[in-house]
Amino acid sequence: MKKKALLIFLSGIGIFILIVIAILWKTYFGINIKTETKNQTIYIPTGSSYEQVMDTLESNLIIKNVKILDWIAKKNNYPDLIKPGRYVISKSLSYIGLVNLLKSGHQTPVKVTFSYIRTLNQLAGRIGKKIEADSTQIINFLSDDSNYISDGFRKENIIALFIPNTYEFYWNTDAKGFYTRMLKEYKVFWNDQRQVKAKEKGLDQKEVSILASIIDDEVAKRDEKPRIAGVYLNRLKMGIPLQACPTIKFAMNDFTITRILHKYLEIDSPYNTYKYNGFPPGPIGCPSVEGIDAVLNAEEHDYLFFAAKADFSGYHNFSRTLSEHNHYAAIYQRELNKRKIFK
Repeated sequence: MKKKALLIFLSGIGIFILIVIAILWKTYFGINIKTETKNQTIYIPTGSSYEQVMDTLESNLIIKNVKILDWIAKKNNYPDLIKPGRYVISKSLSYIGLVNLLKSGHQTPVKVTFSYIRTLNQLAGRIGKKIEADSTQIINFLSDDSNYISDGFRKENIIALFIPNTYEFYWNTDAKGFYTRMLKEYKVFWNDQRQVKAKEKGLDQKEVSILASIIDDEVAKRDEKPRIAGVYLNRLKMGIPLQACPTIKFAMNDFTITRILHKYLEIDSPYNTYKYNGFPPGPIGCPSVEGIDAVLNAEEHDYLFFAAKADFSGYHNFSRTLSEHNHYAAIYQRELNKRKIFK
């Protein structure tokens, strides 16, 4: 009888232990956290306290027992290992699963896409919506060229650094981190082949970007860009002012202008390429890859002028002489008058 009682007792202890193990397993590894949406995004800002993180989790997730989550987080030293970032919760999790995710810092990157950007303020506004650094922090960094002068840039030409594309960033990237990443991408873009082509044209990388930014604004048709690049290069070689209309709009800070009037050409600005010879101080926008490659692969010809075609097709008439150019320009001006386009 004693042996039987002992076996029953031991069996009871075994069952109790199994129950305890099952409870602990379910507590640690069971599905106790769910999301209201398929991909719930959790943002943990830089410098967040443990209490702030817990408030964020409680506000954005369906947690079976917050006190148990808190206990498990503390037992795993999470309060001392908080990593800021953007975490996308795509499935239900256990308490320990969530804690391990946040401890690992394995955040989901954001995709940042930008194409033609006219100004640093516009760039900062676009990027500031995607990463932790806001537009003010970004523009403050870019406005102080002591932050990057050692890399060969000035405030007037820093926009050349930003090569339009789609990039992945960690959300908690700060302004300096954004710049550093873009500098790395810039160096990758300007490979040996592109550098050789620029040298063959007698240009440095920033001069290529300046011309590219002008061409991007000037030309609607992709297949014309290398030809117009050739016109500008011919003018530079001969010491003729670029006389690029987009630089006037930039100098006036008015990109709504559709017709460059003679009075606009008198504006006193280093970006006025009718008044001042050579290159303006910097790009008049974020140069596209297409524009840069158009300069690097510019057509070789003897054209010195071009004027928009009066059919508004987006194409241009090219001329070797001023008299021929004036003829085409007059036709275009008459069409502008006919269409009542006066500014």
